[in-house]
Amino acid sequence: MKRYFLLLTALMIIAGCRKQKTVVIEGTLKNPKQDQIYLSKVDINVPVIIDSSEIGSKGNFRFRLNDPEPDFYQLGYSAADYANLLAEPGERIRINFADSNLYHNYTVTGSKGSELIQTLDFRLIETKSKLDSMRLVYQRASQEPDFETKGPLLEQEYLEIMKAQRRFNIEFILNNLKSLASVKAVYQRLDENTYVLYEPRDLQYLKIVSDTLKKYYPGSKHTKALVSNFEQELNVFNASKLELATADLPETKLDPDLVDFNGRRIRLSSLRGKYVLLAFWSARSRDCVADNLQLKEFYRTYNRRGFEIYQINLDEDEEAWRTAVKFDELPWINTREDDPANPKNARLYNVRSVPMNYLYDPQGNIIGTNLHGRNLQIKLNQIFSN
Repeated sequence: MKRYFLLLTALMIIAGCRKQKTVVIEGTLKNPKQDQIYLSKVDINVPVIIDSSEIGSKGNFRFRLNDPEPDFYQLGYSAADYANLLAEPGERIRINFADSNLYHNYTVTGSKGSELIQTLDFRLIETKSKLDSMRLVYQRASQEPDFETKGPLLEQEYLEIMKAQRRFNIEFILNNLKSLASVKAVYQRLDENTYVLYEPRDLQYLKIVSDTLKKYYPGSKHTKALVSNFEQELNVFNASKLELATADLPETKLDPDLVDFNGRRIRLSSLRGKYVLLAFWSARSRDCVADNLQLKEFYRTYNRRGFEIYQINLDEDEEAWRTAVKFDELPWINTREDDPANPKNARLYNVRSVPMNYLYDPQGNIIGTNLHGRNLQIKLNQIFSN
């Protein structure tokens, strides 16, 4: 009898553990646009479809999945029409869509994380709508005779809307540090190029969230990605010395003299007679990696015609620099600061972010600054077509 009781207890414990790992997502759709709705799991930044559910005659749907840790999901018709969820193991989430546009109008219960995500999403939608309206007002005002007076006022109003969203996200982060929802608050964007937390000092919030989630969710892939990203951002921030400007430095001749990938010391002025692109970069910056891939195309086209690249890396981690140069097979002169913790050349050239570059003519005069992609291609075409 005693053995039977112990066996029954063990089975109950196992069943309880399985139940705790199960997440149920169910709800209804008003006037569904199609027969199925899809559930995607967000793998860092990439949603991957993991399941689908037929939509019933009353617009109902249901998903059941096992996930041992909190995770982000997208529930919707497509990658452009969905609602965001943050599900915890053991939750039974109820989500009801009141509109054919899923992202804008729904209610969610049974999941604290999903409710927090909804708060963030809805507030950002409201802010973007205000900014869109302001752009239209500004555009119309630009055609009016009193625009010189109105313009600055409208610009200030636009900026105040951005600041209000920034303050909202900061308050949200500080109030929800123990939730993975704070990750979303850190990375929200007003548009493709503008983060809600857009000021350099906002890096501190990335650190606060990173440090807190390392304690509460150390095994989460989202925590690990955040920690890695913070380290990269901090590296770039320190390397480029964003707070320093060349105005505070004594006058110094701009002529980098650094050791290249093969251990040879090369002075920039030794390349006189060629058009030279002096480029600052970090192996930990995605923008820099993308910029390098374009530069490889330009280098293949123009190198034999007198074009050279002198690149200065700002990473404190030498191995990260060497690995990136090898992996992307960068064929030009690749150097790094003699003391990456004190990037002298980056300060002298007032490098505030990367990638950044200066284009020199054969006489050593700067003829272009911060030329990337199409702009650099146009400039090189003009030079070498003459």
